[in-house]
Amino acid sequence: MTYNQEVKCHYIIHSTALLAGGVGAGLAQIPLSDNSLLIPLQVGMIISLGAVFSIEITESVARATLATTTATMVGRGVTQVLCGWIPIIGNAINSATASGLTETIGWAIANSFSKKSELRDSKLKGSSKNGWRKKEC
Repeated sequence: MTYNQEVKCHYIIHSTALLAGGVGAGLAQIPLSDNSLLIPLQVGMIISLGAVFSIEITESVARATLATTTATMVGRGVTQVLCGWIPIIGNAINSATASGLTETIGWAIANSFSKKSELRDSKLKGSSKNGWRKKEC
């Protein structure tokens, strides 16, 4: 990952995590209600991260990527059910959990996209050895 890509990823991931934390804090007393707002935020983050690495991501692919990455959401659901209904404490815990998981998901996907981008770039460079280049289909 280049420095420029890393800076862009920091901005995208941190701003999405901040928004997710706000959503989690605001909707802590209504169990699982914040999922309807968190999922579109995280899908948008994935699409934006793809753009950083010149990987075109459709909404359906972003949703599938998010679904495979969010097995940890079960833990978030448990903390929300156990503590979310408690005013102030529940809001803080739900906010921290939503923000932390969004941050974790974002960096996992950014690192994956970076590796895919590097692999793609190395294949393109390798295809032009000896003055010839493979035709892309």
